[in-house]
Amino acid sequence: MGKASSSVNWKGKMAFEANVGNQKFMIDAGEAVGGEGKGPMPKPLMLTSLAGCTAMDVISILKKMRVELDDFKVTVDGELTDEHPKHFTKMIVKYEFWGKDLEASRSKIEKAINLSEDRYCGVSVVYKQVMPVESEIIFHEA
Repeated sequence: MGKASSSVNWKGKMAFEANVGNQKFMIDAGEAVGGEGKGPMPKPLMLTSLAGCTAMDVISILKKMRVELDDFKVTVDGELTDEHPKHFTKMIVKYEFWGKDLEASRSKIEKAINLSEDRYCGVSVVYKQVMPVESEIIFHEA
């Protein structure tokens, strides 16, 4: 069984240096709660984890399928509760594709997304256990 680890080191006020693998970056709170906005806040990073996980899967699968793209973007929006502890109640994943003749590759693109969401993206699998995770696909023909 594999393992992953992450740690944070306090840097004063509400700022922390995050250590993920060999990468370091700052996380912080907003000024309204004593932070200085030196980095992203933790909950939005949950959205980034899902976006990055599924995006890497999709692009890897599409390369194997020989689907050519001009550009690709994944945006994840989350709906938060108003009461504490504030948490996500739903996430919406928006996949955007740019390229020529994308309609001809529609079925391959949809298959790649489905494989990521249901089989390969561990972040998606975990999040789906606790909340709805919906998706939408947008094609921008060049």
